[in-house]
Amino acid sequence: MKFTKALMATTALTVAGSMAAAEGHMASEMTIVSWGGAYQSSQTNAYFTPYTEMNEGVTIITDESSAEAVTKLRAMSEAGNVTWDVVDVVAADAMRLCDEGLALEINADEQLAPAPDGTPASEDFGDLIVSDCFIPQIVYSTTFGYRTDLIDQPTSVCDIFDTEAFPGQRALEKRPIGNLEWALICDGVDIADVYDVLETEEGVARAFAKLDTIKDSTVWWSAGAETPQLLADGEVVMGSTYNGRLFAAIAEQGQPIGMLWDWQMFDLDGWIIPAGLSPEREARALDFIYFATDTQRLADQAKYISYGPARQSSAPLVGDHAELGIAMAPHMPTDPANAVNTFLFNYKWWASYRDDLDAQFQAWLLQ
Repeated sequence: MKFTKALMATTALTVAGSMAAAEGHMASEMTIVSWGGAYQSSQTNAYFTPYTEMNEGVTIITDESSAEAVTKLRAMSEAGNVTWDVVDVVAADAMRLCDEGLALEINADEQLAPAPDGTPASEDFGDLIVSDCFIPQIVYSTTFGYRTDLIDQPTSVCDIFDTEAFPGQRALEKRPIGNLEWALICDGVDIADVYDVLETEEGVARAFAKLDTIKDSTVWWSAGAETPQLLADGEVVMGSTYNGRLFAAIAEQGQPIGMLWDWQMFDLDGWIIPAGLSPEREARALDFIYFATDTQRLADQAKYISYGPARQSSAPLVGDHAELGIAMAPHMPTDPANAVNTFLFNYKWWASYRDDLDAQFQAWLLQ
């Protein structure tokens, strides 16, 4: 990976930390963009407030525009006026921004903190560094919830296809991602071969044939809040959604819902730094990233929301929920007990095949 002299200089400033700030090499104001709601609140508690407390005179301005990150950063870049300093994005958007030269490339081992035992950041994050510009923060998953009082406890994701043992309506997301993988897994395809099979017409037909078996018993959702509400209302007996949504329904609302973690689909969220910042702003952003993605800080965020920290070294440090007082580890998608069978959303593969399979999926729904 090639770095400019300016980037090497800001790397040195990042390592220097507070000394650089004292010498005026880092901006005193920083705009951080995220998703709002409980998620951004967890970041405020774990990252933003502690950082400003440790760096007197630094002001963090927050924005809730992450859903529009790609569009807005393109417009800012074209206008030559990038007003954001650090942006929280899903991994797929980070890859797009990086490919378009709109995000800064990061050398994990030079610009991110090592684990407490000295393990380099690249090893601690491992395969979750899916782009040269992406700094992983959390792992979340699309998994299944079920009504504990209406059906027997399912033990396999393939129980979603068993309408005799588990009668009732199901809920699945209205897109091919996840559904096609689960269909093939439950039709006997090894996870290591799933994407190779899906590259063939026969493989796609096989996946749709499996989904045909529950098509008439399925409610199709578009927003993550729908499945928990459908479960709470008893309109479905099991369904897929984001694990954090199910945690809220179970732990915060006390709904009679259980979690099924088998073959949960991992997805990633993390930070990017926009390209083209001034040296002072870039240095401040790198300093914040170094702080906010260390082992302890990622574990701290898990006190407020049930998404797993992206570092392997953070998992043992996950404690109790800061307000509910319940142990958070059992609710994390990355907890070893929950992560027996998992697969990571294959960003590169879906980037190549998404348009075609989206069209086929929508056509199948109308059949």
